[in-house]
Order: sequence, then structure tokens, then C-alpha cells
Amino acid sequence: MNCLTYTLKFITVEVGWRLALTTALSLSLLACRTAERRPAAALPADDNTLLFKRTTLVVSNIERSLGIYRDILGFTLNAPVSESSAESYSYPVFRIPKEAKIRFVTLDTKTQERTLALTEVTGVPLPKPDQPIMSALVIRVPDIAATIQKIKALGLETTEPKTARSANGKFAFIEQAFVDYDGHLIVLYQMLK
Repeated sequence: MNCLTYTLKFITVEVGWRLALTTALSLSLLACRTAERRPAAALPADDNTLLFKRTTLVVSNIERSLGIYRDILGFTLNAPVSESSAESYSYPVFRIPKEAKIRFVTLDTKTQERTLALTEVTGVPLPKPDQPIMSALVIRVPDIAATIQKIKALGLETTEPKTARSANGKFAFIEQAFVDYDGHLIVLYQMLK
């Protein structure tokens, strides 16, 4: 039940249907639209609910990567790109040599803050990805053909598109993948009507 339906039912029972209609249509529509645009609220720090926070990609050039993730895929910057300190947790976690320089940025979607991060490592060579590719980001886009056209214009490797159905057969979608500048596999999909 969406928030407008719930509000109308509540006001109808408590006040009467005519007042419910005039009041709820103005207030609830505004509240529903605001909630749709706002990122999901973060869980309290003491909440033990499982929450997938983000994926971090190690990249060699953060501006070039933003050309994909921000400019083509539509993520937005949560904050400006920042330089990491020598004590950054990224050094031991990603096993980055201390002589390397690190910059970091987090990216938002319309529904979640900091869902993707880019960590730029410079000053040391980054390894080339091996086969088979061991992980992938799966991202829904509104227009896969237009998105892939922009990806191809960058000279990046893409796969052939494939149309498929969900495991339960209820949804049809088209999917197509590409490999970014640093060897990360990105699988895009678009729901079909």
C-alpha cells in the first residue's frame, strides 16, 4: 500500500471522505513525491539489520572513471574527490604499498547514499585483471542501448546484448556488459515492458 492510499484510508475513517480527499490530495502527494526523491534513510548505528553499504572499485584515474560512473551511468557525487591520509584504512585493506597516493570519492544513487566508491591509486602499477573475471557490478539503467552506445564511444569492451526472463518468469529484461578502464566488469540491465 503506498503512502497516499494509506493516508486517504486513515482520514476517511477518522474525518469523512470529502475532507479526506481535499486534505490528503494536497499533503500526501507532496509527502510521497518528497519521499521518492530523497535517499533512503540510514539505519541507526546500533541496528543489527543486514545492510549492503557499497562497493569500492580501485581505479587508476578517478576523473576518467567518473566519466563512466557519473557522466554515463548517472551516479552523483556525495562529496568532492578527497586525498586520503597516510593512515587511511584503504592501505592495509586493499594491500596498497605505502608509497602510493590515494584519492577517494563516494557516489550516490537516487535511493541510496554512498552506494559506490572509487579509490584512485597512483604511484604504483596496478595489476591487470585475470581470467575468469571474479566479480561484477550489476546496475539497472533506463535505456541500455543509449548507455552502451556511450560506453562504446569510449572504446571500452562490450558484450552482445541478451534478452532474458527472471527466474520466476514474471519479468523480462535485456542485459549487456562492459569492462571499464581498469578491468572491472559492469553488467547493465533494463526491464522490458
